[in-house]
Amino acid sequence: QLVFQPSALGMIEDVAYRAVNDGMMVTSFPHYVETNYRRTVPAEIPSNWLTSFSAGHYSPFFLMAKRGVDIALALAGLILSAPLILLTAALVKLEDRGPAFYRQLRVGRFGHPFTIYKIRSMRMDAEKGKAEWAAKNDGRVTRIGKLIRKTRIDEIPQFLNILRGEMSFVGPRPERPEFVEQLAEAVPNYKLRHVAKPGLTGWAQINYPYGASVEDAEEKLAFDLYYVKHATMELDCHIIVRTILAVMEGAR
Repeated sequence: QLVFQPSALGMIEDVAYRAVNDGMMVTSFPHYVETNYRRTVPAEIPSNWLTSFSAGHYSPFFLMAKRGVDIALALAGLILSAPLILLTAALVKLEDRGPAFYRQLRVGRFGHPFTIYKIRSMRMDAEKGKAEWAAKNDGRVTRIGKLIRKTRIDEIPQFLNILRGEMSFVGPRPERPEFVEQLAEAVPNYKLRHVAKPGLTGWAQINYPYGASVEDAEEKLAFDLYYVKHATMELDCHIIVRTILAVMEGAR
């Protein structure tokens, strides 16, 4: 197999032609990575990428099916988890007397902002008016917060965001506006992830460990853009099952 950089095709055109005639497979490096590793190379997205990705995010059938699954799962999740939410909220309040829930502005589909809901897992003075990256072993996380983050209980209130149509069960995780502007300047094609509705879980979340830097965001973008391009109900189901298994593993 001959793998080439698109920018070098003019210099190796004769070699590529001979390789094809010799029965070899010839493919570009971005396509090779996408096919074999199910991720993209954000810095090397070809000019025809926007016209070649899956039409899923604009398909009425896909969007209706996805919305139906979202509503069903979110309703069931809220009903089944109601006792757990109340218990967790009580424990959060007992630990430091602060509010059990908090709201935060995030960037949604096509860059539209919305308010996300979570069970509070950090101290009341976690940011002191300045947005900060959340780290894997963040010292600002409370004792209860460590448990609910590990089991993702803190994310359950986002079922409300799903019911309101601001989020989906599957999609790129929504970021804060402050970080989006920073990452859009540092990471090529970062805002293309906003083609898809943000999700409670996503392809990046199940394929890349917790990240808290520009470098991590670029790695996760490689998976987010793969999802944007190849979104199907089959892929959504695969992501949901793997997420459930990861949550069960974290609860052990």
